[in-house]
Amino acid sequence: MMSATHAQTAVALALALASTTLTSLAYLREHAVATMPALSLRRPLGSLRLLLFSRPWLAGFAMESSGFALYVTALALAPLALVQSVAAGGIGVLAVATARFGHRRLTTRESVGAAVSVAGLLFLSLSLIHGGDRGSHGSLVEIGLWLGATGAAAALVLTVGRALVGAAAADGVAGGLLFSVGDISIKVATQGGARAAFALAAIFGYLLGTSLLQIGYQKGAALTIAGIATLLTTALPIAAGNVLLHETLPSGALSVLRILAFATVTAGAILLARPGPGQGPR
Repeated sequence: MMSATHAQTAVALALALASTTLTSLAYLREHAVATMPALSLRRPLGSLRLLLFSRPWLAGFAMESSGFALYVTALALAPLALVQSVAAGGIGVLAVATARFGHRRLTTRESVGAAVSVAGLLFLSLSLIHGGDRGSHGSLVEIGLWLGATGAAAALVLTVGRALVGAAAADGVAGGLLFSVGDISIKVATQGGARAAFALAAIFGYLLGTSLLQIGYQKGAALTIAGIATLLTTALPIAAGNVLLHETLPSGALSVLRILAFATVTAGAILLARPGPGQGPR
């Protein structure tokens, strides 16, 4: 019989799956910014005005906001690494939706990436049988250092990395790094008490991350930019859950399944984040 803890985890992962589906579809709607005049962080009010007068973007933002509300609820109920693994499956949803909306077939790489992502979700669900899904609150000093280093890495990518990987990819990488700051901060904030102040760090990460994603959409394909961001906002919170919050793995063969799940959802995101023919930066 399923314990109350495992029932709570199952509900959380169902919410996470609904969240990632909504968010992935929202990315496609928000890609409407590709046809707008250039957005820039140097002109925040002008850029915001352009977005607010775009109905497709507003519809996408509403979907993304609804997905975010489900995501926060899931984080309050289950460990960060588990919720983030389910969220990684969203890149598979995004790949299929991109092909459907574009009236084209999935490429071989996209099909493999989507299949690997789904397989990762299957491994994750199987690993929940009698699985260890507890964690601790973690050290505030270690959490602060992790978030600070991630923010510094995002700044480095935006200043130095553009020349190495291109502007579109740099926006996707920096956006993904900042989204991971938001994800980790939200998990810490849901622990309550003084840690609720981490909601401010979450707002900072999500605000800048979302801004960079919109700018990146004007320079590259939705699947590529969102895929890069999803890869980083998947891998880093999963690592943080295990390193910072000491989230436990189940024992025996279920431990192998859990690790395999983390690896496959990340591999699926890597496959789908790589730009294909005609999907490179513009």
